[in-house]
Amino acid sequence: MKDEKIDRQHSCILAIETSCDETSVAVVKDGCEVLSSVIASQIETHKAFGGVVPEVASRKHVESITLIIEQAVAEAGIEMKDLSAIAVTQGPGLVGALLVGVMAAKSLAFALGKPLIGTHHIAGHIYANRFVGDIAYPCMALVVSGGHTELVYMKEEGCFELIGRTRDDAVGEAYDKVARALGFPYPGGPHVDRMALEAEEVVELPRVWLEPDSYDFSFSGLKSAVLNVVNQSKMRGEEVKTEAIARGFQESVVEVLVEKAVRAVRAYDAKQLLLCGGVAANRGLRKALADRCEQEGIKLTIPPFQYCTDNGAMIAAAAHLKWKQGGFTPLDMKADPQMSLELWAEKDAEIS
Repeated sequence: MKDEKIDRQHSCILAIETSCDETSVAVVKDGCEVLSSVIASQIETHKAFGGVVPEVASRKHVESITLIIEQAVAEAGIEMKDLSAIAVTQGPGLVGALLVGVMAAKSLAFALGKPLIGTHHIAGHIYANRFVGDIAYPCMALVVSGGHTELVYMKEEGCFELIGRTRDDAVGEAYDKVARALGFPYPGGPHVDRMALEAEEVVELPRVWLEPDSYDFSFSGLKSAVLNVVNQSKMRGEEVKTEAIARGFQESVVEVLVEKAVRAVRAYDAKQLLLCGGVAANRGLRKALADRCEQEGIKLTIPPFQYCTDNGAMIAAAAHLKWKQGGFTPLDMKADPQMSLELWAEKDAEIS
C-alpha cells in the first residue's frame, strides 16, 4: 500500500543511464536540482571504429559503473541512506548496454531497500528541460538525437502523445553519415555544425516535407543527395566543397525541423516548445529555433549543453514523475530496447 506519510513532492533520486555509449550517474533533488552528474564518455574508444560498437560499449559500462555510482554519491554530498529511490534507463537503447545499468540499479535498490524506478530514455531528454525552469502545459517537445526524431505533444505532466516521427534515419544518424561522407571523424555531428556555421558558400540541397499535413520526418533522401554531390565532384576531378555541403545539409535539416515544430505548436495550441536530445546541442538548430520562436511569440526552452547528450540527471528528472505518483517498478524489471514512451507513461507500476 502507498505510504501516505511520504512526501511525494520531494525526492532525492540516484539515476543511472547506460543506454548507449555514455556511463552516467547523477543525484537529483525534486526532479530539478542537480546535486551531482558524472559521465564517463566512450567517444575515444569508439572513434577507431567510426561508430558505437554495442559489445564494446557494454564492456566499458561494466568497467566503470561501480566507480561512477560512488563518485556521484560523494559529489552530491550525501549518504546512500539519504536517497529516496534508484532510477535507471529501462529503454529504449542497446540491449547489452541497458542490461548493465538495469542490473546495477536493481542490485543497489535491493541492497539499500529503496524503490526502483524504470525510466524511459526519451522522457528523460524531455524532462531535462526542468533544469531550466517549470514546464507550462500543454506543450510540444521536439526530440532530436542519434536514434530519434519526434514531435511529442504533452497535454499535461507525464502525458505523451507522439504526433510525428522519422520514417527512416534519425537526424543525429543522418548527421553522422553525412560527416563520414565528408571525411569528418566520429562523432560527426559537431564537425558538421562547426563547418556549416563557418562556411561562406552553400550547396543548396532539397527539403523533405512529405505530405502537407504530416509532422513526420525523412532524412535518408537528403543524405543520398549529399552523397551524390560528393561523388559527382570526385568523378569530375573537382575539389569537394566540404564546408558548403555541410552548410547546405544543416540548413535543410534545420528548416524542416523548425517549420514542423512551429506548425505543431500552433495546431495544438501549445504554451511552450521544448527542444531536447543530443542534437539539441547543435548551435545552428538552437539559434534558428530561438530566432523563429521569438518572431512567433512562442516560449522556447532548451536544456544546457551538458544535459542535451545522454546523462543520468535527465533520467532522475523523468523518474521524479513516477515518484510523485507513488508508482515504482518491480525488481524483476527487464531492459526493453524498444520501449514505448506512451506505454511507459500509462503503465501501472507497483505501488509503494
